[in-house]
Amino acid sequence: MDIGFFSMNTDHSLPIDRLARELEERGFESLWVGEHSHIPVARESPYPGGGELPEAYTRMADPFVSLMAAGAATTDLHLGTGVCLILERDLIATALTAATLDRLTDGRFTMGVGCGWNVEELRTHQPDLPFRHRYGAMRERVAALRSLWTEDEPSYHGDHVDFDPILLYPKPVQTPHPPVMLGNWGPVGIRHVIEYADEWGPVDSFFEDPVRQVQEFRQQCEDAGRDPDSLPITIFATAQPPIGRLAAYKEAGAVRTVLATGHPGVHLADKALPFLDRYADAITELA
Repeated sequence: MDIGFFSMNTDHSLPIDRLARELEERGFESLWVGEHSHIPVARESPYPGGGELPEAYTRMADPFVSLMAAGAATTDLHLGTGVCLILERDLIATALTAATLDRLTDGRFTMGVGCGWNVEELRTHQPDLPFRHRYGAMRERVAALRSLWTEDEPSYHGDHVDFDPILLYPKPVQTPHPPVMLGNWGPVGIRHVIEYADEWGPVDSFFEDPVRQVQEFRQQCEDAGRDPDSLPITIFATAQPPIGRLAAYKEAGAVRTVLATGHPGVHLADKALPFLDRYADAITELA
């Protein structure tokens, strides 16, 4: 199992290019950043982690610009969005940005996507898209994204995405395209993962027993007629999990664990390196 690190990627974080170098030097496999273009001041949507929304969520930098800086500072470190809020972006511009990032980093990119939890945030970007239709809209966006990445004259006509044939280059360097990881949870979300995702990226704190959830997910894949090994699982681990828990994730079938997900302080400039050092010795053990 590989070990990655999640940065809140704010203006108070350890600078992303230095963080990337520090990760690569310690043998971490990947770096992941999330996305919130903004947080509406008037918000009724509860924070999924419970309690007050950590301030870091209001200060997150652009994920693609940040990952390009990280990629330029490293040679082997894998890079991923965890997750890109694909419903809150211009789809064609995002396809080109992601393809450019993939090419300039020699295919080191995974496109993690999600539909988000913040009703008001989505409404700011798409006032005509009801929140209850978000999963269907994301399905179309992912299908259109793959078309934009792989076809010479891509087009798409759906309920939420609609464009006639266009020319969009450059294409990603990965074949057929960068993996699309869904960060969905819940019955509907997991069903969508099994139906059309390349990978699954759940957050462990969203499940009462994440180890059992991984095992059940693999069984659900088999029941649906999909080889569970065709759907690699990356667990985004919150807090500071003991090494034994990481080993349990590996035993259950996860191929990667990303540490520090949503952590309110680990990403800060004076906290990140001690956190990395705490887990560095376990990387070889879990590989």
